[in-house]
Amino acid sequence: MIEQISIYLTAMILGIMLFFSFVIAPVVFTTLDEDNARKFIRRIFPFYYNVNLGISFIVLLTFIFLGKLGIYFYFILAITLLFATSNYLLMPLINKYRDEKQDKKFKYSHFISVLINFIQMILLVVLLI
Repeated sequence: MIEQISIYLTAMILGIMLFFSFVIAPVVFTTLDEDNARKFIRRIFPFYYNVNLGISFIVLLTFIFLGKLGIYFYFILAITLLFATSNYLLMPLINKYRDEKQDKKFKYSHFISVLINFIQMILLVVLLI
């Protein structure tokens, strides 16, 4: 039963990520003006990262509890650490570079965050198949 719960939670993380990437973000940027879109994104991203961090940490704990310490354990560990890194290190840098109009650094750090999200989604798909 615990293993089944970890599968559901893993699917939940992937679903949240896909919904955010392909529904929330595009709608925000096509509906709101730049100033309000920026305010909204800055408020929702910490929530997005922390919810996914919490869920992935629970999945990580289930892997430990079940003694599943193979390659999939390291995938969920990487996913968890990347959520923490994105929220607590990368997002403050992205916001700082945007505020200071350092466009080159902003674009680079934003690209890194998108790449991290993409890698996490691939790892989640691998965990689910």
